[in-house]
Amino acid sequence: MSRAPRPPLDGLIDDLYYLEGAPPYPLLTLPPMPSAVLIVNLGAPFRIGVETAEYADGCVLTMPTRAMRFGYPPGTRSVGVHFKPWGLAPFLPMPAAELCDVPVTVEQVWGRPAIAELRDRLTTAAGPHAMLALLEDELMRRLRETTGLGLVRHTGRVIAAAAGSVAIGELSETAGVSGTHLAQRFKELVGVTPKRLARTYRFAATVRAIDPTGPVDWAALADRAGYYDQAHFGHEFRAFTGLTPTRYVDVRRRFLREHPGHALDVGPLPAD
Repeated sequence: MSRAPRPPLDGLIDDLYYLEGAPPYPLLTLPPMPSAVLIVNLGAPFRIGVETAEYADGCVLTMPTRAMRFGYPPGTRSVGVHFKPWGLAPFLPMPAAELCDVPVTVEQVWGRPAIAELRDRLTTAAGPHAMLALLEDELMRRLRETTGLGLVRHTGRVIAAAAGSVAIGELSETAGVSGTHLAQRFKELVGVTPKRLARTYRFAATVRAIDPTGPVDWAALADRAGYYDQAHFGHEFRAFTGLTPTRYVDVRRRFLREHPGHALDVGPLPAD
């Protein structure tokens, strides 16, 4: 289950969610999406990355630039937050750039006593709704003023509304700051530059436009997404997923065939 947060968190967060049950596959590949994630784990440890390091208390992921492997335990139970790309910054004690493509435990971000207490309260909560309310209250308590967040949030929303098809130079001119200043603020609060964020939004919009149940007109898809040509389109797909576009659709079709109607049928892929 999931739900949107109350203001002012709704300007930073897409949804709070509760997850329980068996994963569709023991190991998934997660292509980069325009989102940051915080997970508080309440079950057996999960694994992240090529070296499959274990995360017992949960993890924090700023917006990634490459595909990442994620391994759920046979029975998973967790609560989490899908942040907008800039939304995690007010809850971090360090610049987001330090965590780019480097998953860390929640303990490393909030400290052992705090996460231990939060996990205890979540574990003894009356149910999923109460758990999400507890997590939301914790986020409200930790919310802090963040220098440059207004600039990054406004510019990020422009990029999101255009699905990444924007002229980056015009963004800084409209904001009344230099391109260097804008890039620095984005690196601090998002972890990547505005150009990289735009690429990720464009890729995400392209993925969501694919209907794996039928034939795909790749040339038309690449043109609508604003890619220079199909070669550029194919290069971006391999950069984000490690797969060619046709191989990507083959894997998506396998997911749909083996798990029809599953909530994770867009984005995560079987990693085998």
